[in-house]
Amino acid sequence: MCVFCGSRPGRDAGYLELARTVGTLLGQRGIALVYGGGRVGLMGALADAALAANGRVIGVIPQMLVDREVGHGNLSELHVVRTMSERKELMGELSNSFLTLPGGTGTLDELFEAWTWTQLGLQSKPCGLLNFRGFYDPLLAFLDHSVEAGFLGAQNRASLCVDEDPARLIERLCVNSDTPDSSGAGGGHAA
Repeated sequence: MCVFCGSRPGRDAGYLELARTVGTLLGQRGIALVYGGGRVGLMGALADAALAANGRVIGVIPQMLVDREVGHGNLSELHVVRTMSERKELMGELSNSFLTLPGGTGTLDELFEAWTWTQLGLQSKPCGLLNFRGFYDPLLAFLDHSVEAGFLGAQNRASLCVDEDPARLIERLCVNSDTPDSSGAGGGHAA
């Protein structure tokens, strides 16, 4: 499962705890984590928790970020790419679904690109948005406004899985993905 999230920790300690919870859930369920390869912010907390739960963690990071010393050094796999675009493309290839946690513009860029790939029929991988403590309420209101204004189809809007509960959203994404074993048990496959 590809997880998009912030490279910063956020001001509320609950964001870090959320990232740790998601990492732990993925590791415990045998779902390989694909993420941006960073060791800082929510990304680092997510990866560390998945590793602590004996999970497989695959990072994808551009060389420019490795040069800034933000790459995680203890992952199961680390792919170093040239550009941010190559990063998103490889993360998509390595994953069967996408989960978005709180983050900034980079996180939104990743979510919208993956979700657009689905809308255009370039993939059929589910995209989920973890709306922790209403973090994404303004974005969801904008998406609803886009439907009302005629710029986003209601079917496309409905294709974004939104939930407040990490375990429930992970399960929904696994059930709707091409994962051979949607329970996530065993195998350590990418989901």
